[in-house]
Amino acid sequence: MIYPLRRHLWYLPLLALGLLHGCASGPADYQPRPSQFEQSAEFPLPEGLEDAVGFWRNVFAIWSRGQVAIHDNRHLGLVYEVANLPGPIEESYTELQRDFVRARRELWSARLRTLEQKSLRNQPLDRNERELREKISAQAGPTAFIGAAERVRSQRGVRERFLRGLIVSGRYDAKFREIFRRHGLPEDLAFLPHVESSFQLNARSSVGASGVWQFMRATARDFMRVDGVIDERLDPVVAADGAARYLKSAYARLGSWPLAITSYNHGVGGMQRARAAYGNDFMRIVRHWDGRHFGFASRNFYAEFVAVRHIVRNANRYFPGVRLDPPLDDVPVVLRSDTMAADIARQYRVALPELFARNLAWLAPIRTGRAPVPAGTTVWLPRGAAGQDPSGLPRARPI
Repeated sequence: MIYPLRRHLWYLPLLALGLLHGCASGPADYQPRPSQFEQSAEFPLPEGLEDAVGFWRNVFAIWSRGQVAIHDNRHLGLVYEVANLPGPIEESYTELQRDFVRARRELWSARLRTLEQKSLRNQPLDRNERELREKISAQAGPTAFIGAAERVRSQRGVRERFLRGLIVSGRYDAKFREIFRRHGLPEDLAFLPHVESSFQLNARSSVGASGVWQFMRATARDFMRVDGVIDERLDPVVAADGAARYLKSAYARLGSWPLAITSYNHGVGGMQRARAAYGNDFMRIVRHWDGRHFGFASRNFYAEFVAVRHIVRNANRYFPGVRLDPPLDDVPVVLRSDTMAADIARQYRVALPELFARNLAWLAPIRTGRAPVPAGTTVWLPRGAAGQDPSGLPRARPI
């Protein structure tokens, strides 16, 4: 069904004036200026990227999943509307909500198409059209109204999901930072899972990426074990080591962290071609590179990283009183021979469900007892489990 738009027409003049732009729920009183976003030598904030960072800050930490922003997909600071979704709020859109969002996009596309046609024909604009054109011009430039109707996009807020991920991240942050330090890399790369998966441990994408670090199977096989019984993409710590090695190689080949981080989404080869065309000018790449598959996600990946880095470093401002999960205290041991999961549980006096919960990389053949855990596999155990070295730190390969 099509949501009855006439119930909402009363606020369209206000939207054109931008008076409802700040209607998002949450700590809306905390709206730092873009210049307050943190940057460093490793993670600079190129001139022109501030609006995109601010947009993703709002998506992750301000706008709830009950809200959807209608915006320009090239000029992210150009937000036409932040609308409240009708009906019950669930993880995915309901049919009613899909129709509602589609209708809002179509409405704004129609308004922008009319604005473009009248402007190009030098026809007089009404007050709302003049104010809309002025808003577009101020945010994106005097000719940005051309083609704006084709650039309309919707983005749902994910504040609740980000908060859940932030809480879970407390379990892994210290381990991830230790890994990046050991590889000689900036520790704040530990924030990348907030962009990739919101720290959903069993995250799987529609294109086959898995785990907190969202490795594709083909790429993962260069850095970890992925087969029919073990998928180390699902082990956050092992996969973090793989991510560190990938990023170290990407940085060596690309020479800058904005490019290396973007390659995590777009691939090193793609970013090398972009660099060959535009050098290290990151904003020219974002604005002009038209390489295959370099779409909205790739253009915005680094801006999202800068946004989550800012949010996490200021977590109590965005999520007052948030308490993170305690740091991971599990102990890794390495199997010397193929061993059934039930035998591992007996040896270390750990309940089998608890063992499975700690070893997310074990697939169905292991969990159902049809295959052993292979020799050389890292097994995570609760600290103090029977059979460990008296020091509490059993011999284990570095992770």
